[in-house]
Amino acid sequence: MQEAVIATTQWLEGVQKTLEPYPWAYTTLVLCALALAAWLANFVTKRILLRGLRRLLRRLPGHGAGHEGGSNLRVISRLSNLVPSMVIAAGIRIVPDLPPQLVQFVIGACQAWAILTVALAISHALDAANELYERRPDARSKPIKGYLQVVKIVVFVIAGLSIVATLLGVKLGPLVTGLGAATAVFMLIFQDTILSLVASVQISGDGRVRLGDWIEMPSQNADGDVIDIALHTITVQNFDKTITTIPTKKLVTESFKNWRGMQEAGGRRIKRALYLDQHSVGFLDAQALQRLEQFAVLGDYLREKQAELSEWNTGLEAKGVNAVNARRVTNLGTFRAYVERYLRQHPGIHTDMTLLVRQLQPTTEGLPLELYCFTRTTAWAGYEGIQSDVFDHLLAILPAFGLRVFQASSDAMLMAAQQHRVAAE
Repeated sequence: MQEAVIATTQWLEGVQKTLEPYPWAYTTLVLCALALAAWLANFVTKRILLRGLRRLLRRLPGHGAGHEGGSNLRVISRLSNLVPSMVIAAGIRIVPDLPPQLVQFVIGACQAWAILTVALAISHALDAANELYERRPDARSKPIKGYLQVVKIVVFVIAGLSIVATLLGVKLGPLVTGLGAATAVFMLIFQDTILSLVASVQISGDGRVRLGDWIEMPSQNADGDVIDIALHTITVQNFDKTITTIPTKKLVTESFKNWRGMQEAGGRRIKRALYLDQHSVGFLDAQALQRLEQFAVLGDYLREKQAELSEWNTGLEAKGVNAVNARRVTNLGTFRAYVERYLRQHPGIHTDMTLLVRQLQPTTEGLPLELYCFTRTTAWAGYEGIQSDVFDHLLAILPAFGLRVFQASSDAMLMAAQQHRVAAE
């Protein structure tokens, strides 16, 4: 080995003597040799070592096609860029006839590149840590992406200061001390980041928004699923497949609706009214009662109701009260009882949750008969199908109770009747 070194040194001295008539020839030759050495180091590191490491990771159990192995390779690939810069920084000192200022600049540039490379490698490592954390079952309720972004900001700020200090040839401590006077300026510049960080801590702490939540925020034109929670923004994919980004701080300072409670409860509310024509409300005669008793869901109700009213009316007769004060069964009350029993027997309605059929304040558009209940499914399509099925049936069964829905009419029927009359004349 020693003989080889001696032989190499003698050969270099011989080359240097040969090129003495050409002042920059030997320097250029050494620079080319240094560049070739840096290229070879980069080639060996990336093409040989990294390929071997990739094959080794693929053979390990649980890393065949996993994202973790890819993230680790990104970190290692980024760190491999340190090798050529270290070769250049070490070899530039032995290049003859170079100005000292140029040598110091090249060394400083290599050190700055090394600092940037380490910072980028740390960034990839944080991404790998986030990917690994997202595999946990509770990752959706407590995301850490915002915190990791803060760490990235700190890392890159320190890296930037270190690069500046390296290029200027000063120590990092005095440079940081000199920046203390600019703290107020940095606070002003990064105020959005600070506010977003505080908002992220609040959101993660109380769990008001999680990945996969359906949120509705009209002020930001957002109505869809949360697909990403970052430090500065929360990304929502709306149901029309558009994307809305909401500043994180808006979810703390402004109101929004989160439908997670509905999804976790397992039932979605139906709250819709039938507007009935009040002129169609009336008492049921014996023939109508006999016809409605054929409905299986109304048999018990009508028998109990008639027994209650018969007892009441018998008491009035005993007191000698005029028969006009007697109570009778109404078509609206019977229909309301029918709707409630129909809903309780419907397979798509959640009977363990609130179920009401109630009258609301009459309006100029009719008497609202509101259905307030919950479906057994929270899926949008299933929910709409159950709701439509219920109201289809109720609208079709209304005439059997002698009721009509209120509907504002147009001039079309009048015009058709007039044209028919003119044609007849």
